[in-house]
Amino acid sequence: MEATPTKPQAASADQHRAEPQADIVLGVIVAPGLARDVTAKIASELGHDLEALDLGVEWRTELTVDRLVAPPAQTTEIIDAARRKLLDEDWDLSVVVTDLPLRVDRRPVSRQVSPTHGIAVVSLPALGALHLAPRLRRTLLKLVVELVGDGGGRWSGDGALARLRRRWGRGVLQELATDTADRPGALRFLFVPEVLFGHLRLLLGMVRANRPWHLAARLYRALLAAVVAGTYGLVTSDVWRISGTAGSTRLALASIASISFTSGAVIVAHGLWERAPDRRLRDQVILFNFATAATVLIGIATLYAALYLLIFATAELLLSPDALASGLGHSARTADYARLAWFTATLATVGGALGAGLESDEAVREAAYASSDDSDERKES
Repeated sequence: MEATPTKPQAASADQHRAEPQADIVLGVIVAPGLARDVTAKIASELGHDLEALDLGVEWRTELTVDRLVAPPAQTTEIIDAARRKLLDEDWDLSVVVTDLPLRVDRRPVSRQVSPTHGIAVVSLPALGALHLAPRLRRTLLKLVVELVGDGGGRWSGDGALARLRRRWGRGVLQELATDTADRPGALRFLFVPEVLFGHLRLLLGMVRANRPWHLAARLYRALLAAVVAGTYGLVTSDVWRISGTAGSTRLALASIASISFTSGAVIVAHGLWERAPDRRLRDQVILFNFATAATVLIGIATLYAALYLLIFATAELLLSPDALASGLGHSARTADYARLAWFTATLATVGGALGAGLESDEAVREAAYASSDDSDERKES
């Protein structure tokens, strides 16, 4: 005789079935010349593969044929065009299968991932000629995993990042101002911190995926300009005197202004600030812009810290206490070396902003957003 579930069990099962699942829309963009190789069947199989991971979200794939950019094109141009397509189609994520070669720093790669944009690009010719369909299927699955993973290519246990991305796209913050009449006051106040914490978590995940601490090292002209400006500060007695007479408050304000100015200059000069093509997408674009600003700000702050340590060590090594004392007008102490490094790092960071202005838009976007991976399997049994 079949056992009848108890009322609590039945209620729990009904509640589980009634609980809505997040719906993640994945756009698969295929170049026109590859329509025979990348068919709707592959997009459907990709959806099944994602569902098999059982992450608590519903996946829906949409296949579209679009050249995006006219060849020859840089990788960052493909990502920018795919981003515009994603916003126009109201997708959450997008993978691009192109027939163009991909390069990063003049080095050929097979795929490119930009977690902040929610875009991944794979070059089909780079996957080889044998076993193309299964290899492409595995590659697309890996790319989606990298896009919504924890930054290291691993899925979060409950698919939280994917759900939060979709919740933001639907305008969760607007829900706070609507349909609140039937909500208890206590629940309303609990809901606000939950939403804000959720979006903060998503923002931190997007910034972490960008690896902002690597930003300055990828901008060679900015780094060179900063080093040159720092060297000038070390050999100029006027800089010594200014640093010696400036108080800690002025130096702190100057450093904050320097980092802020440099970050803003990089964002504005290279068009990193995005505008929403549709009011419905405004929330998503706001999140993207916050992630961009945080990425650049952390990157420039990292450059500032590295310059400070480098200048301090160089000053201690090359500037004798007598030489520095002659410029300061009093005996040199360790605090004087620290203030000199502090002020010189501030000047050097502004010099880095000038150097960043000489960088190409492609180099800056590549440094700020995209992470590449060319470690494909080259041998198949």
